[in-house]
Amino acid sequence: MDFGGGSGWDNDSSSDPQRRKKRYHRHNANQIQRLEAMFKECPHPDEKQRLQLSRELGLAPRQIKFWFQNRRTQMKAQHERADNSALRAENDKIRCENIAIREALKNVICPSCGGPPLQDPYFDEHKLRIENAHLKEELDRVSSIAAKYIGRPISQLPPIQPSHFSSLELSMGSFPSQEMGCPSLDLDLLSASSTSVPNLPYHHPIHLSSVDKSLMTEIATNAMAELLRLSQTNEPFWMKSPTDGRDLLDLETYEHAFPRPNTPLKNLHFRTEASRDSGVVIISSAALVDIFMDSNKWTELFPTIVSMARTIEVVSSGMLGSQNGSLQLMYQELQLLSPLVPTRHFYVIRYCQQIEQGVWAVVDVSYNIPRENQIVSHPQCHRFPSGCLIQDMPNGYSKVTWIEHVEVEDRGSTHWLFRDLIHSGLAFGAERWLATLQRMSERFACLMVTGSSNQDLGGVIPSLEGKRSMMKLAQRMVNNFCASISTSHGHRWTTLSGMNEVGVRVTVHKSTDSGQPNGVVLSAATTIWLPVSPQTIFNFFKNDRTRSQWDVLSDGNPVQEVAHISNGSHPGNCISVLRAFNTSQNNMLILQESCIDSSGSLVVYCPVDLPAMNVAMSGEDPSSIPLLPSGFTILPDGRRDQGEGASSSSDVHNRSGGSLVTVAFQILVSSLPSGKLNLESVTTVNNLISTTVHQIKTALNCHSS
Repeated sequence: MDFGGGSGWDNDSSSDPQRRKKRYHRHNANQIQRLEAMFKECPHPDEKQRLQLSRELGLAPRQIKFWFQNRRTQMKAQHERADNSALRAENDKIRCENIAIREALKNVICPSCGGPPLQDPYFDEHKLRIENAHLKEELDRVSSIAAKYIGRPISQLPPIQPSHFSSLELSMGSFPSQEMGCPSLDLDLLSASSTSVPNLPYHHPIHLSSVDKSLMTEIATNAMAELLRLSQTNEPFWMKSPTDGRDLLDLETYEHAFPRPNTPLKNLHFRTEASRDSGVVIISSAALVDIFMDSNKWTELFPTIVSMARTIEVVSSGMLGSQNGSLQLMYQELQLLSPLVPTRHFYVIRYCQQIEQGVWAVVDVSYNIPRENQIVSHPQCHRFPSGCLIQDMPNGYSKVTWIEHVEVEDRGSTHWLFRDLIHSGLAFGAERWLATLQRMSERFACLMVTGSSNQDLGGVIPSLEGKRSMMKLAQRMVNNFCASISTSHGHRWTTLSGMNEVGVRVTVHKSTDSGQPNGVVLSAATTIWLPVSPQTIFNFFKNDRTRSQWDVLSDGNPVQEVAHISNGSHPGNCISVLRAFNTSQNNMLILQESCIDSSGSLVVYCPVDLPAMNVAMSGEDPSSIPLLPSGFTILPDGRRDQGEGASSSSDVHNRSGGSLVTVAFQILVSSLPSGKLNLESVTTVNNLISTTVHQIKTALNCHSS
């Protein structure tokens, strides 16, 4: 077939199958010139562009489609031939240099005696053994990854290609074009840097070879194909849970469809969690993809789930200035907000692909890196292809289908309070990710709604800039609170006393960051189980009339909401400014953010003096306002009814319908970074936690728990 001539063909319409032939049509010079010009501008024309060309050139749309397919194949073959020729030339050059060096070594003489140089056979052999061991270890590592993800040994890998994506047909759809007519949200709240985001512990830099990049590309392509198949197929892969209707993965069907030999985590101590959920969010697919491919913005979007994320290496930044084809090596640390639950660590490849106009997919899949480069040694968690399919809908909305599929080590170390929630897959499952995304997208959408808050503060009604400033301040407060109770290795907290059964974890760190009080900060947190529904507990903490029953900042006095900013469709999602009456600190206000979704809820608050609050309300930059937040996280306990496996009605482990409440406080021990910590401060924060827990149980009539 003559690619240069741009041939196309149609089947003969003869009814005799034996005489059916291919009809070839050779395009004229004008048609070829016009097609070549279009190919340089857009190698992947969409249907509309193909129809336009069809009318202009007098060709069938099918012929246009086949011409572009053939032309792309021809270009790919040309690139591969050129690359192979260059590699062969480089190989021949190195071989010649190697021969010349060996010949030169034969004639080397000792400068002292004029004879042959002294040789140490033991040293040479030992050095070769070390180098051979390193090479074998590297080969075994790459081979194991290839066998695990690709299903064939490294010897069967295709020839190494350059790491750029221009010669790889990774895109399944057209090249992206500018989205038109769709309102874009101002997502500047997801700042590129945040004082609440921890720094990674020191690790050696990773130098990716061409073999690594080629392998990553193939792993990412296979992972994307798997994600798309699982997101678009129901049975036999997905089954409905008989208890709550959730989508659960049929592991036997999955392993038959996606066999993975030599999976390192296949043993009795590892548990699989796999779930799928879908829903609508108020954000366009292009905006959401941009957030996902920026690790800092992704962390800010999920502050209650992602304790830390960093891009280690950008393998490809995408094509034609878009995220299509973007490929990154990332480190992720995921959390459940309690001192009783350790974080989960992953090294993943994150790959983004545009499937068609207005449809994107982002996939994460675990990738093994050398042990000396790991931030946390031996992360005992493995992520199979997980991520989301994002489809644009009218008016700036998107439909998101989310898949979470992980394998985690479980040697009985899960605390009994969280065993049901974690083992059910609800703690880190697709439902929690999607519910958080829906809530956060509503938060950003509310920022764009013009209008003032329901109430004013000192006669000052917040403008749009004031509303934006208040939302930034509240978001930083929530991020700071999450960091104070996280078990992440990256946060700069030193544990003074750990959890003893269900006790109090006390940590300390020296704060010098702007936006936090300078000095020594002490944090204390504990988690308790209460036989009360999460919604009831959330309403209790939100109710201004019941606040004096647990809040020591109010000194037992009633509080009044003096400013209010809505953050979503649920009335519990809001930012409030509270004032306590009849207190000695009339100049002190309370900033509070509360949020709730189907996966849990959060109430975070912090004292802020009146001048600083006025700065935020007027729309000025709030980044220098010091915050030391405290608050509560409320999670369902994940337990089923008594009839579903409960061994004893008196066993607290088997009770149902309860909540897991984490209580956390921060206090400033010393206003000087060089200040010393004393036992009295630790006792004070312990008593603060104990008194608050006692008051909560008393108010909710839960002392028996």
